[in-house]
Amino acid sequence: MKVFGNTMSPFVRKTLAFAAEKGIEVELVQAGMGSGPPEFKQASPFGKMPGFQDGDFLISDSTAIITYLEAVKPDPNLIPAEPKARARTIWYEEFGDTIVAACGGAMFFNRVVAPRFLGRPGDDAAADEAQQVQFPKLVDYLETVIPASGYLVEDRLTLADIAVVSPFVNMGHVGCAINPTSHPKAFGYVEAILARPSYAGMVAKERAIIAGMQAQKEPA
Repeated sequence: MKVFGNTMSPFVRKTLAFAAEKGIEVELVQAGMGSGPPEFKQASPFGKMPGFQDGDFLISDSTAIITYLEAVKPDPNLIPAEPKARARTIWYEEFGDTIVAACGGAMFFNRVVAPRFLGRPGDDAAADEAQQVQFPKLVDYLETVIPASGYLVEDRLTLADIAVVSPFVNMGHVGCAINPTSHPKAFGYVEAILARPSYAGMVAKERAIIAGMQAQKEPA
């Protein structure tokens, strides 16, 4: 199985973490932003990351890929079967994919992608608005819903946790972090999920890349 994309995308990162937690071996093939092998273009006709290939089966979108992975390897079950738990898991995935990712994307795109990869200035006002207005709302919400177990659904790791946490990595890359004093539950939750082996190695590599970019910007 192949996943096409780059882990700087929260959706690629989420897909790879999900596969790792399922014990499914996948190969990451670098693609996106106009590059990638022909299979990527076939899997993702609009060039969006991630793309996916399993033999002659090609598809894109992290939710579609994860649905496939859950079906081909049901155990361990990361999308609950109980109706209410399943619905809540899908809600949290949507929360992560749309609300959290939009906030992180506004910061990461305008502060990293646009100036570093597209050669044009980012929208600083949009990035600042995301950090100063939207981000506090996200962590306020998380602080109220995280159970004592540290997992959002069924007191165990599910897709909900994997999806919600992934975009916070991009926020961290641009210096937007959860305050452990004002939001201790949200801070501890994100840190604990990112410390899992499914995430830790990827995140460490990304942080090294970002640090290298920042070092290049420093005056000699």
